[in-house]
Amino acid sequence: MGIPIRAGAPNAQTAPRSNHAGVWLSTYEYVSSGRDEQVFTGKHHVVLLQHGNRLTGRSLPSGSLNPDSPLTLDLQIDGNTVTGTWVEQTAPDGYYRGARYFGALQMLVEPTGRRMAGKWVGFGKDFDVNTGPWELRLMDTSTTKATLDSYNRPPE
Repeated sequence: MGIPIRAGAPNAQTAPRSNHAGVWLSTYEYVSSGRDEQVFTGKHHVVLLQHGNRLTGRSLPSGSLNPDSPLTLDLQIDGNTVTGTWVEQTAPDGYYRGARYFGALQMLVEPTGRRMAGKWVGFGKDFDVNTGPWELRLMDTSTTKATLDSYNRPPE
């Protein structure tokens, strides 16, 4: 017999997540100053692991719209605020020719714990400071090899 759910009590779909480990779809936007100020979108399937209030993230090897451009995240959770740093090593044969970009990131966790949204900041190639939106959307709470294999592909 299960415990009856009281009216107004959170259920499995609305209860907040306290552990943010899993596969997340990372999406951010940036302006390319060298390409007529066009706005581009970066997407990666990222594995987040949680240790206390720390989150570490790594993109899956083939899980990016930009092949050979790994993304790493080092984040800290404080309530519903996530703050930390990001690093992306661009592809050696891509537009940015292997440049390493890095900066800060701050997001708010939605009450369900299944989406984080906020802003990134980082330096551009012309010694300017850039910023833009960044979102993490939970795809799967599992981090098994089979799950990681299924997301080790470019995001749609």
